[in-house]
Amino acid sequence: MSVPQERKLVTQIPGPKSEELHTRTKAAVSAGVGVGLPVYIERAGGGILVDVDGNQLIDLGSGIAVTSVGNAAPKVVERAQAQLEDFTHTCFMVTPYEEYVAVAETLNELTPGTHEKRTALFNSGAEAVENAVKIARSATKRDAIVVFDHAYHGRTNLTMALTAKNMPYKKGFGPFAGEVYRMPMAYPYRWSGDAETITEDAFTAFTNAVHAQVGEEHVAAVLIEPIQGEGGFIVPPKGWLGRIADWCREHGIVFIADEVQTGFCRTGDWFACEAEGVVPDLITTAKGIAGGLPLAAVTGRAEIMDAVHAGGLGGTYGGNPVACAAALGSIETMKDEDLAGKARRIEQIFRERLETMAEKHGVIGEIRGRGAMMAVEIVTPGTTQPDADLTKKVNAACHRQGVVTLTAGTYGNVLRFLPPLVIGEDLLHEGLDVLDTAFAESL
Repeated sequence: MSVPQERKLVTQIPGPKSEELHTRTKAAVSAGVGVGLPVYIERAGGGILVDVDGNQLIDLGSGIAVTSVGNAAPKVVERAQAQLEDFTHTCFMVTPYEEYVAVAETLNELTPGTHEKRTALFNSGAEAVENAVKIARSATKRDAIVVFDHAYHGRTNLTMALTAKNMPYKKGFGPFAGEVYRMPMAYPYRWSGDAETITEDAFTAFTNAVHAQVGEEHVAAVLIEPIQGEGGFIVPPKGWLGRIADWCREHGIVFIADEVQTGFCRTGDWFACEAEGVVPDLITTAKGIAGGLPLAAVTGRAEIMDAVHAGGLGGTYGGNPVACAAALGSIETMKDEDLAGKARRIEQIFRERLETMAEKHGVIGEIRGRGAMMAVEIVTPGTTQPDADLTKKVNAACHRQGVVTLTAGTYGNVLRFLPPLVIGEDLLHEGLDVLDTAFAESL
């Protein structure tokens, strides 16, 4: 069933049926599972979410960068339905199937680099990251993993150790996995040194810290998001990512790009690393890969991926055949509709509109991001002091008017925008109109 591509409010947000469902949620679901906007969705498509009260909301979140091809995208639905009729599960480690192999072949072809590759499939981004660490340690016979300030890599015990932010991701859940070392991130907006030399200065700070704290010969992998997600859509300065990758190869260290959020056309390229010609040794993917079904992957150099003993990788549900079928439909949609190009167009629209808002309201410290992964950092005017309270107010004002927005950032002062890549430009402009009004009303 197609969803009309228009915002429509027929009740307050949330409406009475959503409130009734939320009462049931609080009685049945662990309080540890947070809900940002308690509006319960019954249908969705394109750039619109339809809730149980009949409200139609503009989706600028895509389920946190998952439904890049839109909800219920025709090719995703068609392939998934056909697979459901054939079989739903056998476990690839028991009796394998072609769908898993086809996804692996596709990822080996799509991901950066022309070297021989292998892929292993999993269920979630955190699971992919954790397995990438396992693979790197197995291949190098080293233990140490280097990560960065402001990083987010997941919620398992190991990935909590890799993640930088305490609340809500780590508080009360320790002790965490060891041999994880955190290094300074090249964060241009908050870099205390010379802006002209940030790439070189940040690289030197990184290499000096690794040498002093760990020793290059002990490092199995450096793990980084090419554009940090939960940390606030931090885009490192040009050239820095490549310097890190080159340094890793010089020292026999596996360079892992966590592209769980940035992958699959989200940033205007198939993968964010491509913007600077960086070729990772291993790349982790999830979120946008399968149009909303749970699937994740680690793809990388054949000699690294094949270093793990037989049976060392896997999982009961990893590479589920229905999710694999959906991924093939999602990737086909991205190719056929040039969604990387559409992401670049979305960036153009956002930048123009956000720059006008920055001049008008005076609280936007920086506009940043790439493609359909855009953000604003909100600060006290004339300073770089984070204003998390205002960020919450603007976010809530957008929600009340039927626009789904998300917050992020180590300091809680970033509004991030992750619209479906298929969203209509009219909806984008309408959503940005609401955002503009939300700033004016919240100040």
